[in-house]
Amino acid sequence: MRNGLTAADVDAALGELDGATALPPATVVALRLADRLTEANPIVDHALYADLRRHFDDGQILALGAALSVASGWQRFIEAFGIRPDGWTEATPMAWPRRSASS
Repeated sequence: MRNGLTAADVDAALGELDGATALPPATVVALRLADRLTEANPIVDHALYADLRRHFDDGQILALGAALSVASGWQRFIEAFGIRPDGWTEATPMAWPRRSASS
């Protein structure tokens, strides 16, 4: 929200992206890429790539994909080790359910 996003923008980004959002089209396709890259089997098909190319050049797509991959990898790392932000205490509940090693 620091960069001009409103609570409504955040809610829209977390909701359905199929025509029901007032977010800019470039933001919607970037969010679709984020969703795709965090799937168990991340494949960018021709349709998604064509949509990306309507809004971004190849360098921008590469930079966006790299940033999303680093952020996603970092999130997986902190989840795997159960790392909590500095402001949290042992009494603060985790933001996500803790899974066992066998999950």
